[in-house]
Amino acid sequence: MGGVASSPRLGGEVRPLEMAEYLIGEFVGEKSFPLASDYWQKLLELPLDLRWRSDRVLHACQHLAMNNHSTRHLAKILIHVAWCLQECLSVSWPSPAFSRALNALCISSVFLKYLIEQSKSDNFEELYLCLDETEPIPENFSKGEQVESLVIRSVFKFVGTVDVSSGTYLLHEQLLNFVVITMSTQLLSGPSPGPSDIHPFIDEAMILESTVVNLVVLKLLMNYITRPRFVLSNAFSQLSFEENETSLLLRVGFAAASLMRLPLNYLVSSNGEALRNPLAEASLNVLLLLCNYRRSVSEKYIQDLMDNNDFKPSKKEETCFSENPFLRALENVQDTEFGRNNPEVNACSFPLVRIPFASLFDSLGMYLADESSLLLLYLLVHGNPIFLEYTLVRTDADTLLMPMLETLYNAPEKTPNHIYMVLVILLILSQDPGFCANIHKVILPNISWYMERRLNQASLGSLMVVVLIRTVRYNLSKMQDVYLLTSCLAILANMAPHAQRLSSYTSQRLISLFYMLSRKYNKLAEIENAKTTTADGNRIGGNSDNDTSVDFHICTDFLRHVLEILNAILTYTLPRNPEVVYAIMQRQEVFLPYRNHPRFSELLENIYTVLDFFNRRVDADKTERDWSVEKALQLIIHHTRSWRGVGMKLLSQLHFTYEEEKHPEEFFIPYVWQLILSKGHISFNPDSIQLFPVVVDDTTEQKKLQRLPSDEDVYNEY
Repeated sequence: MGGVASSPRLGGEVRPLEMAEYLIGEFVGEKSFPLASDYWQKLLELPLDLRWRSDRVLHACQHLAMNNHSTRHLAKILIHVAWCLQECLSVSWPSPAFSRALNALCISSVFLKYLIEQSKSDNFEELYLCLDETEPIPENFSKGEQVESLVIRSVFKFVGTVDVSSGTYLLHEQLLNFVVITMSTQLLSGPSPGPSDIHPFIDEAMILESTVVNLVVLKLLMNYITRPRFVLSNAFSQLSFEENETSLLLRVGFAAASLMRLPLNYLVSSNGEALRNPLAEASLNVLLLLCNYRRSVSEKYIQDLMDNNDFKPSKKEETCFSENPFLRALENVQDTEFGRNNPEVNACSFPLVRIPFASLFDSLGMYLADESSLLLLYLLVHGNPIFLEYTLVRTDADTLLMPMLETLYNAPEKTPNHIYMVLVILLILSQDPGFCANIHKVILPNISWYMERRLNQASLGSLMVVVLIRTVRYNLSKMQDVYLLTSCLAILANMAPHAQRLSSYTSQRLISLFYMLSRKYNKLAEIENAKTTTADGNRIGGNSDNDTSVDFHICTDFLRHVLEILNAILTYTLPRNPEVVYAIMQRQEVFLPYRNHPRFSELLENIYTVLDFFNRRVDADKTERDWSVEKALQLIIHHTRSWRGVGMKLLSQLHFTYEEEKHPEEFFIPYVWQLILSKGHISFNPDSIQLFPVVVDDTTEQKKLQRLPSDEDVYNEY
């Protein structure tokens, strides 16, 4: 019978499978069916429990690719998707319209994805998203109407206005998966679109009415928060998602892309993933794709705005982007419990999305081990000042911090992007002094995942300092990532003036960090001093010498940062941190080589002022008998009461803030797509992907970081 079915047998009853194969064969064949033909009704009323092998699906896709330019069947099935959804809006479940809509979605998803994969032109002409000029146009379709606009408006209106129920759950899920497929055109271009770049479907989404945008953002967020689960209604009870019982049309919708598997599993860790919820995950995928997209503005559009004095041009070499309405809606989301009677909020010039922040906060904390949830948290704390303020004043900061600190602790099993996002969020939160003070008031009974040492009754602040120091130490020994090191030290610097009751272990780790950096500094200094020069003053060694010099200057800056962190603790919170004083006294010899060093002497003056004060008093009270660590610490605590900071120099207080890069889409768009592909929500021909580099032969093991060494391993190395 070949790859595409022939006509059904004449005479006798036609079996459903034969009819399905015939109708699909006609869909991908050479004959063009008018938009109003009853053929489409028959195609969309196929039973939902039929099966078709994936190799035959691929063969059908190839046939459609050859014939679509003349039949325009892709455009026609997409129009029927829109019509079915519009009909669903006017009727209630149960109705045959919902089954037809599901069929239309499943069929169009697989063929649309395949044609996108095979596209070679910049404007996706191969999709032929328009009807032929000779096509008879029915009354309910305007001749000048754009197919992509009709589809996107219908899909988003359904998503935003129809409640998720047992009857609509599957349709909602398939709609969101379909939206992801329509936006997969991004995979064929660079992350930062230029004026000539076209993404037909997502560009249409960017010009939707604000009311529709708000409804969609609200629904996607609520799907993520509530994670609805339903037992499918009787009409869908036959549908199976098991590999050995996949229906024809659902096979098309769910696994069209299983034809060519993309080995990107290394891009995301599976450890600690919460129980998966398909609708919640699909909602989050769509929300992240929509919010991170940037639509390039044409020169004509810019000129029109300039003529109306509505636009201030950027530098000529910079690409101009229009405002993203979905990102704007997310950045202005309000708490349902706040602002109803607030004049400022009510005076806002555009409608606002309102959701329960408490539920969103708890959901984020529960699923924050997942990178997609982390990206949502980033969008909220970076772009939505109301949600950021809500997060900062919560007394249970451990809800968000604990999963992020555990991620840092397990850094070797995570992707670099995952680690960076955790550090960026921690940096944003650490910019608030109240947050830095409050995390030391949260006491943790035990931390089960911290294996180096039992940490009982430690404060959240102490744990955060320990994990950040551990990340720095690991990075110094293995990864050598300057951005990661700088971010960790920036967070520690923001926390330092507000540190309270740092534990003995935390204080020891701080001094150990200084010692580790000092040893690295000494090694690099020896190399710098050993460099020889020729008679004319030219250095010997070429690029390796330059690299060493760069490393030397970076290490010098990091060593100064650690001294500045210690200075901030001693200057502002010494009476509340006797363990830090004890750790400095216990290892005071590590500071001695730098006391008169021109780059470090001014930062060591305060440390030696503290040492002089406590050394004299402890020595005066010290006896040969019954001397112990506990007694020494008690003496330090006693003398902190008489500490007045006499002789301390008030150094400029370090405060680091986070600034997003000028073109954030260059990082976030590839990142979001890598996550979607790695989780199997959609697969894509790796040879077609231009958005980010794909190395097909790499294994998961090759992409994972090495084992995180213990403190002793790092200590011995240095």
